[in-house]
Amino acid sequence: QVQVAQSGGGLVEAGGSLTLSCVASGSTFNINSMNWYRQTPTNVREWVGAVTRSGVATYADAVKGRFVISRDMAQSTVYLQMNSLKPEDTAIYQCNFDLGFKLYWGQGAQVTVSS
Repeated sequence: QVQVAQSGGGLVEAGGSLTLSCVASGSTFNINSMNWYRQTPTNVREWVGAVTRSGVATYADAVKGRFVISRDMAQSTVYLQMNSLKPEDTAIYQCNFDLGFKLYWGQGAQVTVSS
């Protein structure tokens, strides 16, 4: 069994930065990749980006060049560093850990960007 604890989020002005993190605990030796999603105020779920266990990161076009996903496999932790935030980045952000046979999700964190 795997548990995921997510932290970070909050209110930030446009142009500012925030970092979210997720820590997995339990049977984490089979982590293949870690993903970030967000759910907008209009309830649209969007994929934000992902990082493989080897450290290769990919991003949605909407955040490319502004967001950075990194991981610490020794600590089973994934980070989402968000820079140059825009009001349209306002959403509930959620991570997941892909163990191949199952996804384990964080509880989500609200990020609000004021204009």
